Parts: sequence; C-alpha cells; structure tokens
Amino acid sequence: MLIVTLILSAAVFTLGVLLTVSRRQLTTARKELRRQRERLPGGARRRRPGVAPLAVRTVAYTVKSADALIRHGLAGTVGTVRSSIDDLAAWARVERPDLARLTSDGRVVLMFSDIEGSTERNETLGDQAWVSLLERHNRLVERKVAQHHGVVVKNQGDGFMIAFAEPVDAIRCSVAIQRALQSESERYDAIRVRIGIHVGTSVRRGDDLFGRNVAMAARIADLAAGGEILVSDEVRESAGGADGIAFDDPVEVELKGLRGTQSVSSVSLVP
Repeated sequence: MLIVTLILSAAVFTLGVLLTVSRRQLTTARKELRRQRERLPGGARRRRPGVAPLAVRTVAYTVKSADALIRHGLAGTVGTVRSSIDDLAAWARVERPDLARLTSDGRVVLMFSDIEGSTERNETLGDQAWVSLLERHNRLVERKVAQHHGVVVKNQGDGFMIAFAEPVDAIRCSVAIQRALQSESERYDAIRVRIGIHVGTSVRRGDDLFGRNVAMAARIADLAAGGEILVSDEVRESAGGADGIAFDDPVEVELKGLRGTQSVSSVSLVP
C-alpha cells in the first residue's frame, strides 16, 4: 500500500508540473496569435482556423480536463475506477527486474504454478464465473511475484512460468501465494494451486526461456499436489538455513522425459 501511495503522489506531482508548463506555453501561443491577427491589413480576409489554432483549442480542452481531475482529487477518481485494493495494486505497475538482466549469467530460478483440476472447476462454475475467478487468482500471483522480485515470463490460462534471481525469493513468493489462498479461501473459491521450483542454467530467446532445467521445473510442478510446493535438491541446498523456510524429507522420483531419478522436497507451510 505504501508503494501505491508513493506512485500516486509522484503521478500527481508530475501531472501538476506538466500542467503548469502546458498552461504557460498555451498562454504564450495565444498572445502570439493575437499579435499576428492585429497585424493583418484592414481589408484582409480572415483565414479559416488552421492546424495551429485547432491544436491550441485541443490542448486547452485537455488542460481544462486535467485541471478538473486535480480539483476533484486524483485519489477520489482512482477510488471510483478501482473498487478494491487488489485492483489498485494490479493497476499500479511496480517496477520489476528485467528478464535479460535477471538471467545475465545463464542461471535462473524457475517456478511453475497451475490450478489443480482447472477444467473440472471451469465446468462446475461456468465460463463467466471461472474467468472472474481466474482473474482474481492471476492478480494475486502477479502481486506476490512483484513483491518478491520475480518476473512473470508467461501466463498460459491458469498457469504461470516465473523467474527469480534467488531460490529464497521463489520459495517465499510461493509460500505467500499458498497462504493467501488458504486464508482467503472463500474469495478464491477454495482453489488449490500446485507449485514446482528448480534452479539451473537456461537459454533465453527474447522474453522466453528454454532448456532442460525449464522442463525439469515444469515436471516438478506437475508432480506437486494442490496446495503443495515442491523444490528440487538444488533449490533445497541453496535455500537451506534461510529464516522461515523449512522442508520435509526429500524423496526420489522419476520425472517424465528426464533420465534417472530426481530428489525433490516439499516446502513446509507451517508458520
């Protein structure tokens, strides 16, 4: 909420400066137009308003509208358009790390999430209610990712592919999402999200990531149950000992398409 307040304050200040400059420029332009009209010979025909006068009137209307916005209060206007804190947090774009910078050394923490039984839930709720629920879920995930310094690589339906620089940030983001879904179960219609996390090198192509470790992170998420966070052995070793993070005993599993067995652990959600 503090970040949103700061952003809105900065926006009001910037808009005020722009309006001041625009009014001064508009006043100067009007004076120059009056001087030019006064210099016309008495018998000269008045020209139809050209581009410049029309542009001046357009700017004047814009400035007048912006002035009204400030007089009536930007906070009040935002409050009308955005009816909830969730909507406001989603609307106020918080600066996030760039994916290229995040993966500059090739190493990246990858987190995959999706809603358990999404097709059946869609069938039960109907399309309109399901889309509304999906939007609430997506806003929650995007908000928690931004708060934990992550980057949403892509969102496909009810699932996310997310990148982090540090395993601890990915785990804490995942825990925050699961706890929010549990504590606000009614708001999110008791949906259960499964999450998988792995760390390793990957290949970046534009705004997407590819490679064996990307596939491994996705397979770990597939293995997780609803409400569970599964991490690879690499993530467990990197984040072990961090405050507030605990794991259940690791187990050996086979992941579809990958050779051999992999060690995975469930993140404890006990406060």
